[in-house]
Amino acid sequence: MEVVQPKDLQQYFGLARRRNVELCRQKRVFDARNRIIGGDAEAWDIQVHNQKIKEATEKARHEAFAAEMRHNDKITCLLEDRLRRDRKNVCKAINDFQQSFQKPETRREFDLSDPLALRKDLPARQSDNDVRNTISGMQRFMGEDLNFQERKRFQQEQNREWSLQQQRERKDAQAGQKCAEDLYRQTRLQWDETAKHIQGLGSATRRAACAAVKEFNKSQATESAERKSREKNQEQEDSLAEISNLLRGDLLSENPHQAASSFGPHRVVPDRWKGMSREQLWQIRLTQKQQVQEKLRLQEEEHQRDRGLDRQRVQTARTALLLERQQRRQQRDLRRALDRSNLSLAEEQLSQKKSMKEVYTNQPTEDYFTQFNTGSR
Repeated sequence: MEVVQPKDLQQYFGLARRRNVELCRQKRVFDARNRIIGGDAEAWDIQVHNQKIKEATEKARHEAFAAEMRHNDKITCLLEDRLRRDRKNVCKAINDFQQSFQKPETRREFDLSDPLALRKDLPARQSDNDVRNTISGMQRFMGEDLNFQERKRFQQEQNREWSLQQQRERKDAQAGQKCAEDLYRQTRLQWDETAKHIQGLGSATRRAACAAVKEFNKSQATESAERKSREKNQEQEDSLAEISNLLRGDLLSENPHQAASSFGPHRVVPDRWKGMSREQLWQIRLTQKQQVQEKLRLQEEEHQRDRGLDRQRVQTARTALLLERQQRRQQRDLRRALDRSNLSLAEEQLSQKKSMKEVYTNQPTEDYFTQFNTGSR
């Protein structure tokens, strides 16, 4: 049984990865769309998807606006239809009133435009006492008014009838106007009641929303006040505990052992440290003097080492210069030999091309062209 080594698995995985990369590259290279356009199709698909989502959102928002506009238009149309119907009823009532109580025959000036006036008219003269015998008719003259009392009584009666008729017409007109005003007032009251009802519904909705918001704000304010009260009590308790600890602790008593740190004997707590002792200061100054002497010694050693390095660097530069000159001479000789070899090879290749032109004069077959574009490289 053959044992598979980790190295063989690594080679196998590397070969599979290269094959997968080659297949992906062939897919990109041999795809005419991606090769010609040179774009990222996946990114375009994502952009198209995002654009469709955006368009769907805009469409839903426009449809919501359109539904609200249709609702408002429907309400407006209903109100306009109601107003048009009320106006039509008012006009119909006015026309009915005019047809019933304001006929042309009842007018005082109807005799001037009556089409049957000639048929109804009396003869030009019936007798000498005819009231229609005017002065221009040369039937009666000044001073011959024999029927003065009767004519005067007739004129008074006629004036009284005219006055009564005018009063009746005025009362009828006032009654018709009052009826129209009452109808118009009732229509306006009905419209006002409808608008008031709609406004009341809106006000009730707003009051309910305001009450809910007010109740929520009230609960939030109560919770905030309780939380602040608890925080304030906790802060007071912490302050009292801190004051008690400071009064009973070692900070105000200036105990030197309180600055000792738990991380080591050479560490101190900065907010409790009261300063160093004389022994510690003397030890620090002694350590500083030793450090200065050590630093001077190290500087002298570094100076000696730098001078040695400078001498070594100069020697190395001189050696490198000599080697570089020798290398340039060798390269010049090699280039001359290579030029001579290339010249001879070029002459040989030129002569071989001439001979190949004479020997191979056949046309390429279909197999010659099918060997291309078989790989992505």
